[in-house]
Amino acid sequence: MNLPNKITLSRICLIPVFAVIFFLDMIPYNYFIAGVIFVVAACTDFIDGHIARSRGLVTNLGKFLDPIADKVLVAAAFIFLLVRQETLTVLWQGDWVLIYAGVCVAVILARELIVSGFRMVAASAGLVLAADKVGKVKTTFQDISVAMLLFGADFFGVTLASQILNGIGIVSLGVATALTIWSGVSYIVRNRAVFKES
Repeated sequence: MNLPNKITLSRICLIPVFAVIFFLDMIPYNYFIAGVIFVVAACTDFIDGHIARSRGLVTNLGKFLDPIADKVLVAAAFIFLLVRQETLTVLWQGDWVLIYAGVCVAVILARELIVSGFRMVAASAGLVLAADKVGKVKTTFQDISVAMLLFGADFFGVTLASQILNGIGIVSLGVATALTIWSGVSYIVRNRAVFKES
């Protein structure tokens, strides 16, 4: 197993660690610590991809593991945040915040399922579809949103800092959702030839 794949596996291994820390309230500042773990895991996505491309170490195993690791990490983080509603309502109160976050997460997860299914259809037709730049920006905003919401939920008792970070996280979630819709639609439209019967 080459270095990029080992880094990808480390990201997968960090997911249960992230989950345990997130829900372990007996640990002081558990949300903040979970945020640090999430950021480290998210950064490995850029690292393993860069190493694989620059050193010519792209493998089928890496192509399989990398997107799975990304999607499971982000999906788990968003679902955890919805379960712990206090992570979303540091700055703004009210049901609208929870509805907004729930709709955003549903759209993001739906897009990932649709695009994954689309890629499977393309693969069965012998087509390899490259990711687009908008999709990468979307992922960045998703990561920023999760990290800011985690840090904002537990920023060492500093209320103003928590509110600012939470606000950035909520806004970033909206931006990520808009980019998710844009990238998903453009991805399918650009590769609509996949649906043509041979």
